Amino acid sequence: MYKSVKQTNLETRILKMLEGKPLQAAQMLFNDPELQTMQEYANIVAIRRLGYNDHGPVHMRKATLNAIKMFKLLNEAGIKMNLEKEGVGKAEDSLTAVLLSSLLHDLGMSIARDSHEILSIQLAIPFIDRILNEIYNPEELMTKTAIKATAIEGIFGHMATKHIHSLEAGLVLIGDGSDMEKGRARIPAMLSSEPRVGDIHRTSASAIQRVRIHKGEEKPIAITVEMNASVGFFQVEEVFFPKINNSPVKPYIELYAGVIDRELLRYL
Repeated sequence: MYKSVKQTNLETRILKMLEGKPLQAAQMLFNDPELQTMQEYANIVAIRRLGYNDHGPVHMRKATLNAIKMFKLLNEAGIKMNLEKEGVGKAEDSLTAVLLSSLLHDLGMSIARDSHEILSIQLAIPFIDRILNEIYNPEELMTKTAIKATAIEGIFGHMATKHIHSLEAGLVLIGDGSDMEKGRARIPAMLSSEPRVGDIHRTSASAIQRVRIHKGEEKPIAITVEMNASVGFFQVEEVFFPKINNSPVKPYIELYAGVIDRELLRYL
């Protein structure tokens, strides 16, 4: 099973951040050739057929890494996830839901862009069931049910076009949106130099040099977006900010953006 160096490095970073059931789930997903093939094909359709940016193995792992970082910052700040608050799971169960959702959220791009989140749910369910049946005991049925439902909610809501209500799903939404560094738009930019409708998205994404997720000064999470040109503000204001605005995690986030070596603008 071939994997790019970038994908392998991301998997290594993710595995180092996990333990227990989330670690088991990640290992199973990373070693699944069927999932690898499906994610690769999603990227072929997204980039070559539709002209979008990366929606494949690297993107889904980058979104996962971002979501895990934010989960840990909330956990360190004593913020309980919904499964724990509702008495149906522990922190590791919530993290398992976030992991499953993030790693599977764009499978539907292998079929179409329109309603791809709904298609992703259909394609993701067999993987979710397989993993939960492997790492959870039959008597943990309520926890398994809650994890599956929450993972599906995260996939359902990752486009910020549907209302979501759990912190777990909110992390998936923002983790996905945080993957907007220039590398994500590199391949479609190389494949086509002809002007086309929607190029502002590709141009603005190319201006984003770095997205840092770190501990905030006033809130648990700070996200800093660094760009090399002001066109990058389009990506922040028209694509990323609406995702944060629609996320239940919004109250715990500070958002900063700016051109490198200039003053940062604070949004939240």
